[in-house]
Amino acid sequence: MNAKRLEIARLSHRFAFGPRPGEFVAALAAGVSATRQKVLTVPATDAGAALVANPVITDLGVRPKPNTPEIIPFVTGMRNQTEQLTIWWLDRMAMSDHGLSERMAWFWHGHWATSITKVDHPLAMYKQNQILRQYALGNFAAMSRAMVNDAALQYWLDGQTSTAKAPNENLARELMELFILGVNRYTEDDVKALARVLTGYQLSLNAATVLVNPKRRDMGAVTLLGQSSTFTAESASDYLVTKADCATFIAERLWYRFISSTEDMPKNLSAVGAFASREVAPAVASLAQDGAMSNPKYSMVKSPVEWFISACRALELTPSKLIDSKQLINHLNKLGQIPFYPPNVGGWPAAEAWLSSASAQYRIAFASWLIKQSPLRALNEIPVDRRVLASADWLGVAQWSPRTQAALRNALGDPQEFTLLALCSPEYVVSA
Repeated sequence: MNAKRLEIARLSHRFAFGPRPGEFVAALAAGVSATRQKVLTVPATDAGAALVANPVITDLGVRPKPNTPEIIPFVTGMRNQTEQLTIWWLDRMAMSDHGLSERMAWFWHGHWATSITKVDHPLAMYKQNQILRQYALGNFAAMSRAMVNDAALQYWLDGQTSTAKAPNENLARELMELFILGVNRYTEDDVKALARVLTGYQLSLNAATVLVNPKRRDMGAVTLLGQSSTFTAESASDYLVTKADCATFIAERLWYRFISSTEDMPKNLSAVGAFASREVAPAVASLAQDGAMSNPKYSMVKSPVEWFISACRALELTPSKLIDSKQLINHLNKLGQIPFYPPNVGGWPAAEAWLSSASAQYRIAFASWLIKQSPLRALNEIPVDRRVLASADWLGVAQWSPRTQAALRNALGDPQEFTLLALCSPEYVVSA
């Protein structure tokens, strides 16, 4: 396999959401180094993202009592705002010129996994998304501090029920295990200590605001990971982020989502050291420059959202302009992934979890639905005698297998069938 094509394909599909027509060819001409630099450099203005209007997500008030006249308009408003929020983010992913910024917001959503199924207030989820977006390539300590005080995360992990008399350990445990330090890098005594620190929160979930009630808060000193202090939630978060395990853990999570979800991260991965200042951008840049990027063994299965957005970009489709938003969300639901709906606090699965026989059939139906709404301009502009090999450039695929090439040759007379085979091929579903 051509190493240059492989690395540029990975930069395109893993550090962004796949190429638009012509972008992969331009990247090949520019070379790996220039392409990497372009991917990693945040522009002053993202013209594509600027075309996507922010959603109108408002405080709908406290949920009315059941069987009252107010409940129906309330539930309708919640449903409409949730759909609007979901489609807005899909549009951002598809339209952004700088894919890494949006890709990192998506990464952090899976990391600080919070679901609207429990939170049930679109405004709280929207405000959380703004935090993840603000710090996506910024300072992790600042992100962690903001997330500790995020209404959606607090409610998701029962922070509002935690008082000095009855500390709830959910937020404390997940803050260390899933968000900052990783598994087996703390003790049960540390969980109990941090739970005491995190008491006293009260929420207005519909307004997505958080406050601390001193009467409900444990103000005593605790010993956390060997240090005794009268911590606040913010100082405890800052302290956890300074631990060496934090740098290892965040590097592991980046490796898992950008390089390999099946192979262990090397102990000497440079991204660990690059995260020393707790700045995200240098760690991501180090990963993009790592030798693993050109190693064929580190293949990754695209998640359903990643596959869908890359298909939209190739087919020149905008999610909000598809014929039926509810049908779009239904297709994503069948594949098992919708923004703002992670299945649990651990986020979405990876690797072969997305490759069941049922998901293959759902993906074919989804792709067929999309293809019918695209003029297939880019494909139709490729001469038929060059279409098989040149379609790999259109879609940003490193290399078609002989089997896929044979299938594509058999569909040369039918552009829709050709596109369906390409989008559902192993080489497109899996980022080689």
